[in-house]
Amino acid sequence: MKLGNGWHLAYCTNIHRGESWEQTFQTLKDYTTRVQENVCPTDRYAIGLRLGFNAAKELEQSKNLNEFKNWLDQNNCYVFTVNGFPYGTFHGARVKEDVYRPDWTTGERVEYTKLLFKLLKEITPSDCSASVSTVPCSYKEFIHDAGQVELMKENLWSVIEYIDDLQQKTGRDFHLGLEPEPLCFLETSSETVDFINSMREMRPGDGRIDRCLGVNYDTCHLAIEFEEPKDVIDRFVSNNIKISKIHLSSALKVIPTRDRLEKLAAFDDPVYFHQVISKDPKTGQLKRIKDLDIALKNAQKDQLPEGDEWRIHFHIPLHSETNALFASTSDHIEKLLDILVAKPDLCDHYEMETYTWEVLPDAIKQKDVVDQLTKEYHWTLNQMSQRNII
Repeated sequence: MKLGNGWHLAYCTNIHRGESWEQTFQTLKDYTTRVQENVCPTDRYAIGLRLGFNAAKELEQSKNLNEFKNWLDQNNCYVFTVNGFPYGTFHGARVKEDVYRPDWTTGERVEYTKLLFKLLKEITPSDCSASVSTVPCSYKEFIHDAGQVELMKENLWSVIEYIDDLQQKTGRDFHLGLEPEPLCFLETSSETVDFINSMREMRPGDGRIDRCLGVNYDTCHLAIEFEEPKDVIDRFVSNNIKISKIHLSSALKVIPTRDRLEKLAAFDDPVYFHQVISKDPKTGQLKRIKDLDIALKNAQKDQLPEGDEWRIHFHIPLHSETNALFASTSDHIEKLLDILVAKPDLCDHYEMETYTWEVLPDAIKQKDVVDQLTKEYHWTLNQMSQRNII
């Protein structure tokens, strides 16, 4: 939906299965329209579309593309952003670190991303900017030499040139957002700034990078890194880095004790990557653990440091309430919204991204995904309304 302040707000359809275009389109008909009826029955409704490579290639076919454009018009919907992070399968099978493949060292990632912008030119309203969010270049373990880093930069510049050409031909605003994530090549806001500045050094004075490339600020990811929203925003703004999109998402937060560790096992699933970062309250030192199952095994073997806090890359519903066992990083979202009260022009693309519905423990999972999404809309709109943002 387009909010009164000009922001666009949607939920990301990566919560639904959709590896082919037929399956993706069917989920829009089965679920997205029901959410629309609950939260935006009369006004134009925004869709944050997830398109994997296969679905994107199929949508490119003129028959499918025309049918989708007609469907959007008939249902009073519009697309303003595409999640171009997962290239392939994202539900029902092991994803883990494969979600970063192909990464930005590959031609496949380049061509896939260009295709998404080509489709956005066709399906987004002419009066609306359009964005694609993408992987944080790669996963740290995949990168072994400086040549790979330089190749990622060259590939990103290739897409910047493509986006700029679209802008020149259409007079519209298109932009790509790199999405920092724990244990990835771009993990923190500082790493992201350093990388984009190093890309600028390759082509001094080339302003296309400032218009076409920015960051997708996922509140879950940077909260896991124990970053504060004010520091993040100040860092991006002072380095003139565009905030392409903001993902509103919450991570799991817990002070691990024996009884909590037993309950945490319910969040250990074989599909998604659940990186863990712990912080020593005395020294502030961070410890990074590849996945939740490893963290749990280590905790069983070793004595738990007293007072350490774990932040776990497990997206939990925005409206989830704190209980005696677990908390969430929703306070990171709230602090960010506080900042945006005074800086509403920093970003106008917002997407709720709790993609984990299928693997959520029953205690925090709504039986119907539509109910969960509706409650997330209500939580988000209430937070914005309380601050008189909308």
